[in-house]
Amino acid sequence: MGVLAASVTMFGAAIAGAFGDCIVIFKTLEGMVRQPEMAGQLRSTMFIGVGLVESMPILGFVVSLMLMNK
Repeated sequence: MGVLAASVTMFGAAIAGAFGDCIVIFKTLEGMVRQPEMAGQLRSTMFIGVGLVESMPILGFVVSLMLMNK
């Protein structure tokens, strides 16, 4: 049962991380198209946002490991 719970946890975290990355990158590209002079600042902000979004699947992985060892 722990393996099933771990796999569901990782699946949800991976899907949510991919969806979050998609939104962050889409909105950054939209902002770059609207204001090209802000492209450098938007790009650096995007990298910070993607890093924060990617922390969720890593935490999901840790939780899934804890569920498997229980």
